[in-house]
Amino acid sequence: MSQTASYLELSYWQVGLATLLILFNGALSLALRLGLGKRLLVAAVRTTVQLLLVGLVLQQVFSLRHWAPVLALAFVMVLIAGIAAVRRTTHRYSGIWMDTTLSILVSSWVITGLALGAILRVEPWYLPQYAIPLLGMILGNTLTGISLGLDRFTETLTQGRDRVELLLTLGGTRWEAALPAIRQAASTGMIPILNSMTVVGIVSLPGMMTGQLLAGVSPVQAVKYQIVIMFLIASATALGTVGAVLLSYRRLFSRRHQFRFDALRDTI
Repeated sequence: MSQTASYLELSYWQVGLATLLILFNGALSLALRLGLGKRLLVAAVRTTVQLLLVGLVLQQVFSLRHWAPVLALAFVMVLIAGIAAVRRTTHRYSGIWMDTTLSILVSSWVITGLALGAILRVEPWYLPQYAIPLLGMILGNTLTGISLGLDRFTETLTQGRDRVELLLTLGGTRWEAALPAIRQAASTGMIPILNSMTVVGIVSLPGMMTGQLLAGVSPVQAVKYQIVIMFLIASATALGTVGAVLLSYRRLFSRRHQFRFDALRDTI
C-alpha cells in the first residue's frame, strides 16, 4: 500500500482481505442455518463484477472529457434505474415502465443540472468526475422513493377500492377519490431520505463524506458538499415520487372520473 499526498491506494490483495468478511457472513449463515449462503455469494460476485465494470467504463469516460459519452452513460443509468424501480413494485399497470423512467429522467436530470450549473458551477458542465457521481447518488435515492411511492399508491387504491368507487359514484371527482392515496404515496416515498437527514452526522457518516475524508479533503469542505448532496437528493426524490404518482393517477383514473381497477395487475 503506497501513500500519496491525499489518499491511500488500495491493492487488490487488500480488497481480497475485505472479502474474508463476506466469507465470515457465509460461515455464520451455515452455522445458524439461515439459508443465506447462496444469496451472499451471488450478491458479493455481482457487487464485484458490477463495480469493476463501472470502474473500467468511468475510466474511459473520464479520459475522453467530452459531453457525448457523459450523456450516453447518464441515459443508460436512468434506464437501469427505471427498470429497478418498477421491479420493486407489487402492483403494475400498462405504462408503468414509461411513467417511472420519465419521472426518474426529469427529476434526476433537472436537479443534477441545477447542481452543476447553478450551485457547483462546474466548467464545463459535463465534467464526468462531477456529473456522473452526482447523478448516481441522486438516481439511487430517487428510484427508491419512486418505487416505495408507487407501491404504496397502488396498494392503497387496491385495498380501498370500495371507498374510491363509492366516492366516485356519489359524484366525487377522480382527484378527490385519489387524493388520500396520493398523499400517502408521496409521504412514503420521502421516508428513507427524511430518516437519513434526521441522523446524518450523528448516527452515520454518508458514503460521499467518508470518501472525501479518506481522500484527504478538509472535514469542513466535506461537510459542505454533503449538505448540498442531501438537499439535492431530497429535492429529486420529492420531485420524482410526486411525478411518478401523478402519472400513475392519470392512467388509473379516466377523464370520465372512473377508477380503472382492471388496469392493475398483481406481480406476485
